[in-house]
Amino acid sequence: MKKIALLRIGALTALAFSFSAHGECAFPKAPASIPDGKTASEPDMVAAMNAFKAYNDEVTAFGGCLEAETKDKAAGTGQLMQLKTMQTKKLNAAVDELQAKAKLFNEQVRIFKSR
Repeated sequence: MKKIALLRIGALTALAFSFSAHGECAFPKAPASIPDGKTASEPDMVAAMNAFKAYNDEVTAFGGCLEAETKDKAAGTGQLMQLKTMQTKKLNAAVDELQAKAKLFNEQVRIFKSR
């Protein structure tokens, strides 16, 4: 679990250099629905899988955006730690939501594959 967290932090740090913060970072939105594994068609499940992959990419980009935004806002203010704490809470909320939604989707995938 710690390796995953460290890899994610490393990826987010790398992404931070590719973003410029020209405004607020938009909180990523989870896919609107998760198909029911008991009744969903294969194309529905594939579409949902692709939506979750895109959502994961959005959460990763959100982390990079927050990192860049923190550096931009903190420049010369002496409030770097306060901003980092606030941005970390935002990122943690996004990651927590992603993990919760992914868990629900994975449960439906198992149901779908078991039919």
